[in-house]
Formats: sequence, structure tokens, C-alpha cells
Amino acid sequence: MPRPKTVLWVDDEVESLDAHVLFLREQGYDVAQAAHGDDAIALLRRQPYGVILLDEQLPGKRGLELVSEIRSIDPAVPVVMVTKSEEAGTMHEAIGIRLDDYLVKPVNPRQVLTVVTRLLEGDRIRQQRLARDFVTGFRELEQRRSSRLGWREWIEIVVEMFQWDARLGQSDESGLKDALHSFEASLHDDFANFIEAGYPLWLAHPEGDRPPLSVDVCSEFLVPLIEANRTVLFVVVDCLRLDQWELLKPHITELFDVEESYYFSILPSATPFARNAIFSGLFPLEIQTRHPEWWGDRDDESLNAHEAELLSEQLGELVGEAVPQRYEKVATASEGEALLKRIPGYLSQEGVTALVFNFVDQLTHGRAESAILYEVARDSQALRAVTATWFEDSALFRALKEAERRGVPVLLTTDHGSIHCHTPATVYAKRDATANLRYKFGEDLRAEKRSTAILVDNLPRWGLPKMRLGVRLLMARGDHFFVYPTKLREYQARYRGSFLHGGITPEELILPIALLTPRGAK
Repeated sequence: MPRPKTVLWVDDEVESLDAHVLFLREQGYDVAQAAHGDDAIALLRRQPYGVILLDEQLPGKRGLELVSEIRSIDPAVPVVMVTKSEEAGTMHEAIGIRLDDYLVKPVNPRQVLTVVTRLLEGDRIRQQRLARDFVTGFRELEQRRSSRLGWREWIEIVVEMFQWDARLGQSDESGLKDALHSFEASLHDDFANFIEAGYPLWLAHPEGDRPPLSVDVCSEFLVPLIEANRTVLFVVVDCLRLDQWELLKPHITELFDVEESYYFSILPSATPFARNAIFSGLFPLEIQTRHPEWWGDRDDESLNAHEAELLSEQLGELVGEAVPQRYEKVATASEGEALLKRIPGYLSQEGVTALVFNFVDQLTHGRAESAILYEVARDSQALRAVTATWFEDSALFRALKEAERRGVPVLLTTDHGSIHCHTPATVYAKRDATANLRYKFGEDLRAEKRSTAILVDNLPRWGLPKMRLGVRLLMARGDHFFVYPTKLREYQARYRGSFLHGGITPEELILPIALLTPRGAK
């Protein structure tokens, strides 16, 4: 509820305030006055006020002494100290008890109006400005979307779309949110068509004009950092969406200068494929060819069991010599606490410390299995909020603080994003088909409606190893999740509204990568 446009001005020199009071009333504010603290408390008990202007030099109790009584009556009322004192002690005391503003006499009417307007109408003014900016930005997005988009243009549009999503998520503009979400959904078909046509060409012509992919993360971003620094921290946050990154960024920019870039996940956009590609610099077909013992005919978590070895091998080839490295995967709070004990030692040594944090991925997956997690992360806005809350006291943030303290640069990224899925898509497959809900490998695999998925017959053309005869890959488009006709109701009830990955949407494929330079290092 907005606070009333009323001002209670507490000052024993009321006759000197006539010009200020008249000016406030001309601007639409009701102003009540009190010359003594007890009178002010009596007025406040009778009715609420939008803001209180409180003189420090009052007869009887000091203005600062009244604040606790005021807060006991109306804990949310903004209080502004108005004082003749310029002593640092008075200002520090006012800041210490969390006053909303501090003015030193003499003040002119315009100064007072500015403070009162900010406290009482700031949110409304910001909302209006946000709405105007969004209408302009949305019109530009629509215009750009109507032209033919290359991979650079897709990144620009999607990044701007996610930034708007994060900004609107903190507002009450439900109509603007609905317009943006409709725009996001309308992009899905265009993006899937773009990937279906372009992705095999990117792999066939790697020297051509293609975006950075998972396989390029180390060569394009990590190695230049290693060559310029003795010690580097490399962080991969599993399953971090662009909008989640936008909410983490303000915390990080307090410690680091942030240089952002973006890349595309390889396909399928799931951990066994995308994260292995980051650490190896290889597509799954190449990993299987080089290390058949590490890559079998499966897609379970064991495929990620050799990330440290793959990273060591890749860095040795790229740098031309062995690069000292430490690798840890953090999946639990106890593992995070154990890491924090070791991280000072890691960051005091030359080479690369590579860390994988699994909380966001666990939250995303666990949400489908837990009613409590589902409630606290009901939609994209709530998922962002939970991620931000976790990050503020996470082992990841504390590791970043340690890196900043030691002047160690950080490369931070993710392996894939996720999409909020609402629409079931019926698929037909034999019993050997994999269980994933956004992508499936299997024989005689097909979708009931071709518009719901991309079908890949030639796996090597998409950088994937051949499997048994007749095995195909099916990847979901838009917000679809796969269901079998025999388990239609069960899957719909269980997975509708889940955040999933492995398919082909901007939310899953276009990913942030950030170079973090400690501010002290400059």
C-alpha cells in the first residue's frame, strides 16, 4: 500500500517554516506541524503520516531520542533528520539508527520537496519510467526481430530480453511482464529453425562465421587469462540462466570489474555433453574417438567423471606445456565448507583452480521432485530470487571474495541454461530410449507433432558419436517436455511447470561468460 501524501514536521521553530510548508502544500502534500516531541507522538498515534521531518534540536527529548518511539508506533514511516548540527558524530548517529535521510539547516523548500517526493513517490515515479523505457525498448526488439538474425543479433536480443525480464521481475507491472513473456515464446520457433539450419554448418566449417561454442571456452577465454596471470580461478556454475546471472552480477561488481561475453552451448544442452565439451575442448564424438573408455553408449552422470583429466589435457595442448591445476566439484554444503578451507592454498599457487558448483542445477532438478522447492521456485522470478539468496552466503561467493582479496582474476561461466516447461509433447520410442524430458536418444524415435521437436538422424553431423543401428536424437523445441502416450497423465501432472534443459531454446543455449578482475588488482 502506498503511504499517504502527508508530512509531519517536528520543529520548535514552527514560525520559520511557513515558506517551506506553503511550498509543500502547493505541491499537493498535507502538512501537520508539532513544536514538541510529545505533541508529535500524540499526532502520530491518531493517524499515520507519509513521512516525518524531525528537528534534532528539540526542547526536552532530542530528535534522535524520539526515533525509537516513532518506530514503535509506525515501523515503516520514513524519518528525515533536519538539524543545524554539522558534527560528524550527529550524522554518524543518524546513519546508525537507519534514518531515511539527513538534511543540514538552512534548507530551501526545493531540497525538502525533493526528499519528500523521493520517499513518498519514488517507487511510483520509477515504475512510470520503467514502463516508458520498456515500451520503447520492446518496440525496438520487435523491429530487430523482424529482420534476419545472425548469431550475434540473437545474442543481443536474448541478452536484452533477459535483462528486461530481471528488471520487470522486481516491479508490479504484470501487463508488461505478460507482453515480454509472449515475445519470448514467439522467439522459440524462429530460434529453433535458426539452430536446426545453422548448427551442423558451424561444425562442418569451424573456421567460418560461427559463435563461440562450449568447445571454445578454454581456448578463447581461459587460455589468454592464464597467459597473462600466474594464478587463475575458473568457475562453472551448472545450469545458470542469463536472468539468474543478472541478479548475481550486482554482488560481484562490488568486488570485481566485470567484462561480459556470451557463447552457445553445444547440443544437447545438458551437462554430460556441454560441460564435457568445456573441459575437453572437444565435441562428444571427438571425446569418444580419443577416449573410448571414458565415453560409452550412455548419457548418465558417469560421463562427467573425467573433467579434471580432460581439462589438463586440453590446457597442455593449448599452452604447449603442462599447466598446474586443481579441480573440485561442489555439490553439498559440507563440500563447500571443505573447499573454503583449501581455497587459500589453491590461490597461493601458480596455475588454474577449476571449480564446478552444482547448487543451481540441483535446485532446478529437485524442484520437480519436491513440493517445497516447487513452491519457493514457482516461476522464473522466484527461481532468480532463490538463486540470489543462495549466492549471498554460498561457498561460491566466499571463494570469489578470497580470489578478490588475493588479486586473482576469475573466469566465471555456466554449461547450459534451462527453460520453464508447460507444454507436453507426445513421443513414440522403443524401450531403449533414454529417460530425459527435453532430449532423447533411441531407436525409431519420433514426435507425434513435428513442430514440437528437432529430429537428428545423422548424429556425427551434430558432433555426436554413432550409437546402435537406428538410434536417433530428438530435442524439444519451445517449452515442450516429452511424454509417452502410455504415461501421459502421470508425466503431465509431475513435470508441467518444471525447469528443464537439453532442448533448443535461447534460455538453454545462450550463456554468459564473465572475466572478473579484482578491483584492487588495478
